[in-house]
This record gives sequence, C-alpha cells and structure tokens, in this order.
Amino acid sequence: MSEQLISWADFEQVDLRVGTIVGVQDFPKARKPAYQLEVDFGPEIGILRSSAQITALYTQEELLGKQVQAVVNFPKKQIANFMSECLVTGYEDEHGDIVLATVERAVPNGCKLK
Repeated sequence: MSEQLISWADFEQVDLRVGTIVGVQDFPKARKPAYQLEVDFGPEIGILRSSAQITALYTQEELLGKQVQAVVNFPKKQIANFMSECLVTGYEDEHGDIVLATVERAVPNGCKLK
C-alpha cells in the first residue's frame, strides 16, 4: 500500500500528458549526467523543455521520436543554466537508473492520462 492516500481531487490536479521527444542535447552543466529534452505535447500545449537524468540507459538517437509521459502543470524549475518546464516521468531500475514511463501504443501528442 502507498505511504499516503490522496483524494480523487488531488489526482485530478496532476496534468499528466503524452508527448514525443523532438530534441535531445547533452547537459554538461547538470550536477548529475543528464540530457536537455524538447518534448512536443501537441498544438494545445506545444513544445516544453525538461532536464532528464536518463543518460545511463538511453542514447540521444534512441530518444528522438519516443513518446513519454510527463507532468505539464508543475512550475518551471531552474536547473543550472536551464529552465525545465515539465517533468518527464520514469521508474528506477535495480541499479538506480531511470527507465522512462512510456505508452504501449502511439497516441496523439497531448493526450491526458484518464
């Protein structure tokens, strides 16, 4: 069981959407190895940027075109000289490396988790 129960209203406040990674760059100024991502969330939201510590399991080439799940309604966060606009989600594997949360099949960019 989870550490703390939340209400349905709490869950509804999290805007979790699917987007396609359209840009990936190294992020040398990050404290831990990371990429700077550009994620396309469709015409309603547009392209948002995110810093992601996923360099252990993913190359830049394999990330391009991958659909990911991200929270798009957090406040922007300054990370070194980069402004992160969304939180790309994932899970830690047995080594502590992040495995991205993706979708089983392609869906339109901007789809909201229901």
